[in-house]
Amino acid sequence: MGGEESRLGWIGVIRLLPRSALSAALGRIAEVRIPGRLRRPLWRGFAAAVGADLAEVKDPLESFECLQAFFTRALRPGTRPLSTDLGDLVAPCDGAWGESGRVESGRLVQVKGRTYSLADFLEDPDCAARFEGGSFATFYLAPRDYHRFHAPCEARVQKATHVPGQLWPVNRIGLEGISDLFVRNERICAHMKMTDGSSEHATDLVMVAVGATLVGKIRLAFDDLTSRLREAEPTTHAYPEAIPLRRGEEWGRFEFGSTIVMIVGPGQASLAEKPPGTPLRLGEAIGRIR
Repeated sequence: MGGEESRLGWIGVIRLLPRSALSAALGRIAEVRIPGRLRRPLWRGFAAAVGADLAEVKDPLESFECLQAFFTRALRPGTRPLSTDLGDLVAPCDGAWGESGRVESGRLVQVKGRTYSLADFLEDPDCAARFEGGSFATFYLAPRDYHRFHAPCEARVQKATHVPGQLWPVNRIGLEGISDLFVRNERICAHMKMTDGSSEHATDLVMVAVGATLVGKIRLAFDDLTSRLREAEPTTHAYPEAIPLRRGEEWGRFEFGSTIVMIVGPGQASLAEKPPGTPLRLGEAIGRIR
């Protein structure tokens, strides 16, 4: 079977699967409490299987009562130093680069040859228009990666929107086989301003945490808004006072890995463009604030 036929075959299989039910079931399994005597060998074996570095883990392995707790583990202080140049935008997470580039005609690149609408992605056409000519970058998290995500700069969160949706896989098969994949999948969009608190013309920034097949849940650190809400329509929480985030501060986590899409407005900041698959480490420079 050729590559194209194989991909279409897998997409056909995935379409038949109860993806939401499977993801919910895995989420419940991941929260099953593990007996204390089994935790160290179990987490060591799991880390070896997926390639996680246990030397970076902050807490004792015995403290992780379930798989979900291990997935959302904290890192030892100093293992992800931030770029010392305060003009740098820093990587918000561990993982690998996906597509990156400019926002053109209101669209972002999903994978070579496929694009998707930013207005549909954000569920906010007026907001999307402010990013025309800006830049974007997509970051993928694997099971081995650190699953918390952080602020790429000093920022103030103005609102967060949960967009209900499906749970298609965000691997190569899904990206190449499912049109508008990121628009279809469940997600949380955090709308921010990049500012030190003194600028009257702060640059727009939006960070979108995208769910996927077998992703347990997306949780925010500053709000109880999470993915897997039962509402059929988007739910927005606005913050009239705005929520300040320090550069490098944690603002959310995936319960299992998925995708972060980061978009900055034109003019005052820009993101780098890297080949898909380039490794990414939290805190390294990925762009500039001009």
